[in-house]
Amino acid sequence: MKHLSLLLSLMALTGALQAQEKLNFVFFLADDLGYHDVGFNNPNSFYETPNLDQLAASGMVFTDFYAASQVCSPTRASIFTGKYPARTDTTNFFTGRRNGKFAAADFENVMAAEEVTLAEALKENGYQTFFGGKWHLGDGENLPTNQGFDINKGGGANGLPRSYFSPYKNVENLPAGPEGEFLTDRLAQESVDFLNSAAKSDDPFLLYLSFYSVHTPLQAPKNLIAKYEAKAKKLGIDGEEGSFDLEKERQVWPDTDEPRKLRVRQDHAVYAAMVESLDTAVGEVLGRLDQLNLRDKTAIIFMSDNGGLSTSEGHPTSNLPLRGGKGWMYEGGIREPVAIRWPGVTAAGTRCTVPAVSTDFYPTILEMAGLPAKPDQHVDGRSLVPVLRNPFAKFDRGPIFFHYPHYANQGGFPASAIRKGDYKLIQDLEDGAFELYNLSTDIEEHNNLEQLESSVVEELSVELNEWRREVDAKPLRKHPETGAEPPALW
Repeated sequence: MKHLSLLLSLMALTGALQAQEKLNFVFFLADDLGYHDVGFNNPNSFYETPNLDQLAASGMVFTDFYAASQVCSPTRASIFTGKYPARTDTTNFFTGRRNGKFAAADFENVMAAEEVTLAEALKENGYQTFFGGKWHLGDGENLPTNQGFDINKGGGANGLPRSYFSPYKNVENLPAGPEGEFLTDRLAQESVDFLNSAAKSDDPFLLYLSFYSVHTPLQAPKNLIAKYEAKAKKLGIDGEEGSFDLEKERQVWPDTDEPRKLRVRQDHAVYAAMVESLDTAVGEVLGRLDQLNLRDKTAIIFMSDNGGLSTSEGHPTSNLPLRGGKGWMYEGGIREPVAIRWPGVTAAGTRCTVPAVSTDFYPTILEMAGLPAKPDQHVDGRSLVPVLRNPFAKFDRGPIFFHYPHYANQGGFPASAIRKGDYKLIQDLEDGAFELYNLSTDIEEHNNLEQLESSVVEELSVELNEWRREVDAKPLRKHPETGAEPPALW
């Protein structure tokens, strides 16, 4: 009996130790933050991101990481489902209804409740789960608390706050704070409160902090705005003169006589203040992890949901040398700042050049957690664990596909694309025209190789068509007023 009691005690202790050793996850998702808006991708950035830079220096930066879409909701859904937006018909930001020469494709306005989300997969295995910030994946039965999260602070159907200052007006599931409280600060505090509570339990946790920043409206604390106004003045770049340059705009849009207006340098003081406030919030959460002695037990992931806003709505940032921005199929719209720190695994200060996409987070996190894969769910994701262990490992996740049969608010045209190796092929869905770029030599996407390398176009277009048929990608539709019929491309 005594031996049995001792055995049971040892088993209980072993179970407790195993529970404590389970990996926690903190996932930071920024909104509309551009690839070059962070110091770890752009040492000359006008913006200041010391906490994100420190995170990147302590882990691994992905240089060629893509959002599944150039707008928010599709990318957000891809993270939680492990599926391409074209497969789930979540191809546009929810509520987007703009038409152009043709009618945009039909799409779903929610992430289906039937999807077994990443949060649900972790919760099934004993994880405490917290969601803070922007959801934009549906309401009612489609809210975070019905998709695997125990706690929801600020997530609802809306895609942006009407004000970043309390009372927040249309930010759902977040009681107003003291008048004038800044939303980004509030979400950081809610996250810290969750960490304080979660640390008291032996159960691992997922903290998913989905910032509303740096999405419009362009608002920030006055002291931070004043800081960047003074910085711009000191650098001699204050004011709008020089922020827009027709010659540089024509370099970005060489294939049109009417180039889209875009900011050609980073100098927007309010936007800079929003970036710094986001970075400070990240620092608050990471600092509390350290204080709770959770650093070595917690993996950190940071990314943005789409490219920086550079071609409309105030043109607050510049993505140069990347072409385009939010709403565009060019690199400025889909290539994202991504850093991952996996304690004891990722080597500090490493950079991985393997192309990857937001669908890959689902299987990656499951493997990191030591949990079984769900291949029927995250069908389009590939685990990045091999390259997290060794950025130079022989690893090819295969081609990456994109499909956006819509007209973006920022001017972007409906298109599909495939990234394979160094090549990226874009097809305009209005006329079927192709653009081919070798990103290893032409990151600016200036030199269309469509005629010079026709064999590559043929090979990639076949793969793109096969993929669109496989996922039942939706085409453009006949315009309801003009009757114009789009071409049949697959």
